[in-house]
Amino acid sequence: MESFQKCILLPLILTASLPGLGFCYSITKGPENATVLAGSEARFNCTVSAGWKVLIWLSKSSPVLTVLSSQGSVETTERFTSRNYSTGDEFTSELIIHNTQLSDSGRIECSIQPSQNNFAFLSVQVNGSLLIKNSTLTVKDNQTIEIVCEALGWAPAPDIAWMTNDSWVDKSSYVTQQSPGSHGLHNALSTLTLTPRDTEVLTCLADIEALPSPQNASVTLIFDNSATENYYSDDNRSTWVIVLAVVLSFLGIVLLVVIVVVAVRCCLKRRGSTYQNEIRKVSAEKKKEGDLEDRQRSGSENLGYIPEELWNTEHSSGLSSLPPVFSRFAGPDDNLHITSVPKVRPQRRPDYPISPKKIRNVTLV
Repeated sequence: MESFQKCILLPLILTASLPGLGFCYSITKGPENATVLAGSEARFNCTVSAGWKVLIWLSKSSPVLTVLSSQGSVETTERFTSRNYSTGDEFTSELIIHNTQLSDSGRIECSIQPSQNNFAFLSVQVNGSLLIKNSTLTVKDNQTIEIVCEALGWAPAPDIAWMTNDSWVDKSSYVTQQSPGSHGLHNALSTLTLTPRDTEVLTCLADIEALPSPQNASVTLIFDNSATENYYSDDNRSTWVIVLAVVLSFLGIVLLVVIVVVAVRCCLKRRGSTYQNEIRKVSAEKKKEGDLEDRQRSGSENLGYIPEELWNTEHSSGLSSLPPVFSRFAGPDDNLHITSVPKVRPQRRPDYPISPKKIRNVTLV
């Protein structure tokens, strides 16, 4: 701190020790604006004419380096150094700021005594990170996708653009949003929407003035034809599954209806058959009862039947032809007479032949 104060007071002392001198020198060329990346060097030149004695460099109105014509540079910090050049009657002092920081941004002045000065502006910028989450993507035909590019920790916020296969993408295809970050830095988020038609390389570019070329991040989009075929195959398979399910359901309903109809017809047929059998059975029973009644009423003629009276008469005539054995048993009744009755056979119908081996008898009860 003491050395810094000494350096500040030194120019004043030197100025005070030069009374009565004529000031015929001036700044012929002052410093120019500079934009650098944080961590790099910033250089400013100040050229003065012959006769100068003291030159002071100031950063944001604070002295950082003093140059004496008699002693050379008086450096107060390692971050601020100088180089001196002489060309003829002119003297050039080059201020070098090492390891620039974001806080170094501001006004840089070159001042010569007694009161002439010239200034420029230093802009220190920060390039942060730039990334796309997926380095490779597989896409299908007619598939719309979104690619997100994220820039974090930049100062100032970067300008983001997109390229596809070395061709610039129209700005209407992407949207970029900026937001403040920590420590005076900025973030940016860019979303690209597109429908790829072929395999291509997408590049996100972030640019600030201090960058010699834009910082970039890339992603490769692989157009998968097999994925398209599989997509249609899966779609067709799903369609066929639905159609098959509908057809099977319809056939199942038709089969169920056929089974029900067949079952109903079988039941009706069985019921009708049972009813007809019952009717036939009842009719047969009634017919059987009627035939039995008719048989009980009339019966059938037994053509081989011989009445009992005729049979007795025939056997009686046979007995009359026997010798008179009965005379010894005969009683005193001489008035007993045996009358021979002529044998009468029943007439037979000519249309019913009589079989000597088969005789049918019907007995009326």
